[in-house]
Amino acid sequence: MKLYLARGTISVAAAIVAEEAGLAYTPVVLDFAGEEQSRPEYLAINPKGRVPALEVPNGILTETGAILDYLAALAPLAGVVPQDPVQAGRMREVMYYLASTMHVNHAHKLRGHRWAVQTASHEDMRAKVTENMADCCAYLEGACMQGPYVLGDDFSLADAYLYIVCTWLAGDGVAIADYPKLAAHHAAMGERASVKAVRAAGYL
Repeated sequence: MKLYLARGTISVAAAIVAEEAGLAYTPVVLDFAGEEQSRPEYLAINPKGRVPALEVPNGILTETGAILDYLAALAPLAGVVPQDPVQAGRMREVMYYLASTMHVNHAHKLRGHRWAVQTASHEDMRAKVTENMADCCAYLEGACMQGPYVLGDDFSLADAYLYIVCTWLAGDGVAIADYPKLAAHHAAMGERASVKAVRAAGYL
């Protein structure tokens, strides 16, 4: 497998899950500052110009949640998706919230051009980022965390997703220490071999 990713982005969650599942992959690290994601060579791989993208036997997969599920399916014994269907549903409930709400709130800081043309509108979006991200943290803290990990005592796909999103908080003006469960989760994830591996590789 060939995994296209960029430093500090949500694509690193895919690398964490691959490490957790013991799956071999070849990383291709894109330089976002150099806008490699917008070059024709990469757009031929992922026309959206985003990461992650995963080269699989029958083509290319995109979208973080889809790639995480694919990796989990390749290594069912790794246990990164709970067998209980309700818990599996709760895992994806958190993942989809992170993708559809929290990630979008974060993107308003630097990607306002996706939603509005006027510069004043971009500034208004940036002004709300800290408040919106803090609201997301409050929701996760109060409604989603079942234990040291999202689902309790065991790691799941949602933990890789949440960990990466929480690495953005300081830059968004949110102190993770204000949310004890999220802070404990972040610390626990930082001690996992998978996270240490991607950090050593320079992805974080």
